[in-house]
Amino acid sequence: MRYSKYIFIVFVSLLLTSCMVSRKYQRPDLNMPEQYKDGSSITSNNKTLPRYFRDFFKNTSLLALLDSAFIKNSDLLIAVQNIALAETTLSTVKLNYLPELNAQINGSYTKASKNSLAGQSGEHRETKDFNFSAALSWDIDIWGRIKNEKKEALANYLRTREVRKAVQNRLVADIAKGYYNLLMLDEQLNIANKSRELSDSTLQMMKIQYQVGDADMLGIRQIEAQQEGTKILVSQIEQSLNSQENALSVLCGNYASTISRKWEKDKEFNCVPAEGYPMTLLSARPDIKAAEMSLLAANARVGIQQAAMYPNINISLSGGLNSLTSSSWFSVPASLFGTVAGGIAQPIFNRRKLKTQYEQALIEREKEVITFRQTVLEGYAQVSDALKNKEEIEKQFIFALNKEKVLKDNISSIKVLFTTGAANYLDIITVQSAYLEARLQTARLSMEKVLANVELFCALGGGWQ
Repeated sequence: MRYSKYIFIVFVSLLLTSCMVSRKYQRPDLNMPEQYKDGSSITSNNKTLPRYFRDFFKNTSLLALLDSAFIKNSDLLIAVQNIALAETTLSTVKLNYLPELNAQINGSYTKASKNSLAGQSGEHRETKDFNFSAALSWDIDIWGRIKNEKKEALANYLRTREVRKAVQNRLVADIAKGYYNLLMLDEQLNIANKSRELSDSTLQMMKIQYQVGDADMLGIRQIEAQQEGTKILVSQIEQSLNSQENALSVLCGNYASTISRKWEKDKEFNCVPAEGYPMTLLSARPDIKAAEMSLLAANARVGIQQAAMYPNINISLSGGLNSLTSSSWFSVPASLFGTVAGGIAQPIFNRRKLKTQYEQALIEREKEVITFRQTVLEGYAQVSDALKNKEEIEKQFIFALNKEKVLKDNISSIKVLFTTGAANYLDIITVQSAYLEARLQTARLSMEKVLANVELFCALGGGWQ
């Protein structure tokens, strides 16, 4: 008994030093700049993004597509299953602190041969044994192995949740891009059809002038060639519409079908602040948080592998009923037995296996540090790109509107000049082609202007704070 206090002191000391086995997690220094490349502040701002995509988008048809995708999209469903797997692992690891309890019932009957030692000695050749027992085993977590296993499982679980958010974020961007691309193609198809009507009008005017001798057959053939080119454009747009509808249907987890769509002018989505985003928006990006969770898991894995090189303390208890005859098997207390045991196992020679596993865990942790920093760099660059794209596309859209207005005025002027003979059919073809191109460009930039806001919203994390 005089040594018991010393044993107790050693035991408590081991418990107190167990936390020093694994390295406490420290977030890598990211050295974030105070501004984005274009000068937008990322330190503080009262303006914030909507917290959820439903608070951002206003287009009801697009929201219906997103709702369908969040239920049926295959990538998202796989992400949900990965969360379920991680959750079961976490639930299992949480119970590692508890002891193991096993029960067993067995019976045996042995009959020795006549030529055996028991047979020759004249003793009983038949032996029976009946046993019912329960065994309790408990690994004491001196070095924090179980604690780090729980940390690793929790980090992996949280990582799968962030991966799901990242999949949702990318899905929102892809569906919005496909949806507004459909609207752009609808507008371009309408423009192409109106251009064909304009060419028909010009052709009729050319034929009248040809009949009175003011135009030649070459001009008529040029206008007809222009019409055929417009028909090709219409066919190409219809082909793109079909492909985009099919791709969007698959993203939403549906068979290829017609997509219901419409523009909701001036209320497609809520306002996105032009500048001054707080740092928390960037750090809240799901991909960045997922990368940090992977780093946390790798850090916990280092602690697990390090603990494996230290002694393992185990306490076991077993007890039950044992008898040589079934009739007295449950005779209490005569058939009772019990065992208490404790042991310490220290790895000594494992062909350097444990040391190698620990070194590999350190390397994996450094890899995750690099990956985390790279993810932050990419996120920062994407926000910078989105800010600049939004600014420049708005400029380009204004320029395109001005260009379209000028060319529209030219259409009216060239008709007057042509009827008076001051312009020829080549002038008409040139002006009409330029006007068609300008209108198609304006439609494309109108779509890109909308998507620039979507890309900025998603680059800043998609509201998944």
